[in-house]
Amino acid sequence: MSKVFTTEITSDQLPSDNPLHQRLLKAYVAVEDYIVGNVLEIGCGEGRGIELIMEKAKSYTAIDKIEEVINKLKVKYPEGRFLSSNIPPFKGLDSNSFDTVISFQVIEHIQDDVFFLKEINRVLKPGGKAYLTTPNRVMSLTRNPWHIREYTADELLSLAQKHFAEASMKGITGDDKVMAYYERNKKAVEKIARFDFMNLQQRLPAGLYKIPYELLNRWNRNKLKDADDQLVASITHENYPVTDEASKALDLFLMVEK
Repeated sequence: MSKVFTTEITSDQLPSDNPLHQRLLKAYVAVEDYIVGNVLEIGCGEGRGIELIMEKAKSYTAIDKIEEVINKLKVKYPEGRFLSSNIPPFKGLDSNSFDTVISFQVIEHIQDDVFFLKEINRVLKPGGKAYLTTPNRVMSLTRNPWHIREYTADELLSLAQKHFAEASMKGITGDDKVMAYYERNKKAVEKIARFDFMNLQQRLPAGLYKIPYELLNRWNRNKLKDADDQLVASITHENYPVTDEASKALDLFLMVEK
């Protein structure tokens, strides 16, 4: 399968992306024991965790806006159902039809997050559950031009409680090894930011800011790998434990029930 990744769509093939790839993979590992019945994945990307989910699901459906990726997933996983559409709404998906919905690192990209949550509620069966991850804003190192917004744990939980019968919040955090990488990354980003005398990272429109963001982000990841290749290569999803202290986690892990 050809790759369509940016630094936002983290590669499982580039060595410098490994810490981020493992962090994203952790969501699939963490949700494995919660998977039941008919499953919908919203924003499946190139299928990072599809095989893990399919092993536990009665049926698997995915929706993503990148048609090229969806077409390739149809060939690779003929037992699944794959739809290409901008979201929300979730076109072609019936109400009350899924036991489990998962959506990892997606809601931060959605302009109308309320409509997004309402659509998740609509397609869930009564008593069905959904699991979402998204970056914890307090741990973000810089503005991400690919994101419409980011949330704190309290903000996202409060939003979810308005649209679901039950909502709770956990987090995906890092152990000492991951946090060593995080701190080195933080220092590197701070050094780069010193040259932004005009505060362009905040002032530039997202479309324009994506260009320097991509170049600098890729350069920085490569530099971190070259500086400590052993650390970057040795991080696995096991170095990202699930925590009840969501406010201090790298990613928020929201669980809701219809």
